[in-house]
Parts: sequence; C-alpha cells; structure tokens
Amino acid sequence: MLNELRDLDFNDIGSAPVSVRYVILGFLLVIILAIGYFLLIKAKTEQLEMVQNLENSLRAEFEQKQSKAANLEAYEEQLAEMQELLETMFRQLPSKTEMDKLLVDVSQTALGAGIDVQLFQPNAEAYHDFYAERPISVRMLGDYHQFGEFVSGVASLPRVVILTMHDISLRRATERDVGGRAGDGRLILEGTVKTYRYIDEEEAAERAQVGAP
Repeated sequence: MLNELRDLDFNDIGSAPVSVRYVILGFLLVIILAIGYFLLIKAKTEQLEMVQNLENSLRAEFEQKQSKAANLEAYEEQLAEMQELLETMFRQLPSKTEMDKLLVDVSQTALGAGIDVQLFQPNAEAYHDFYAERPISVRMLGDYHQFGEFVSGVASLPRVVILTMHDISLRRATERDVGGRAGDGRLILEGTVKTYRYIDEEEAAERAQVGAP
C-alpha cells in the first residue's frame, strides 16, 4: 500500500488501485469533517455557551427581582413606620407659636449660666417637609464651666430643643474681647446655630394654598 501511494500519479488518480482511492477519499473526508467542525460546530458551541451564560444571568436577575417583589409589602410597611416615627419625633419640637418663647428661654438660659451674650439674633426661617429651621447669629463670652451649664440648661427646658452648630468658632478671648482683662481664661463662641420647630397640618395646608416652597 505504501509503495502504491508513493508511486501514485496525482494527475491520474482515476487509474490508481481501488484501495488507494479509498485511502485518499478517507483522508479527504477527515479533512472535510475537521474543517466543518471548526467552521460550523465550534462556532455553534461557543454561541450555545454564550446563550447559556446569558440565561443564567437573566435567571439570577429574575430571582433577585422576584425576591424584592415578595418583600415589597414588608419594605413599604417598614418605610411607613419609619416616616411615622420621624413625624412623631418632629412633633416633639416646638410649634410656630412656641418658637418666640423658646428663643427667649434659650437666651435667658445663657444669661443664667453667667455667659455674656453679646449677640443673639434670630434670622429668617427655612422650610422643609415637616419642620422649619431658624438660624441664629450668636456671639457669647464665657468659660468652659459656663458653656457646659448653658448646654445642660437648654437640655432641661420643658420643650425639646435642638441646637446645631454651623460655622461656629470657639477661641480664647483676647484683651479686646474682655475689656483689657487679659488671661482670665474665658472663651468666645461665635457663628451660627440653628434651632428647629414642627410644621403642623394647619400651617402646612396654609403654605400649600399660597404655593409657598
């Protein structure tokens, strides 16, 4: 067989022995199948793997969304409870009619603690969903003990008072601040604090009627 293949004239394959022609056809069939695999079957296999990966991804996404949908009602109930709790907390803040008295109480608390209140100026309110905030420009002179007594006094007021600090500086008082008495250890608290009040349903309705922001 090997001698016949070696002596084969490829220009006249038709005259080759039958066994040789079968061998050549076998080789050609193997080559065709190999080409077909790489051109067709392999490409389809890769496409199938891509589709399977996509299916797995979509299935995982669907299961995740299905889980969220199943818990949606519980999430909504939890959100409603949190909103109710938040509104209840805001209701503990002073109302509009109580705010002016509250500001007087805060100022008087500072004076009662021995603090020299050089500036206590309430400014225009800023409105939010359930509450309004009132910035207050302050300048106070006192020592650590007096400021601590002031904070404790504000916390013990009959109405809930929230004071937040904004652009506040606390520095040691100079001779100019204390009238020439240098080294007395007092401090200057200066800047803006904000206090907050609750907006009740009646006020919210009035603001909605006039289209107030």
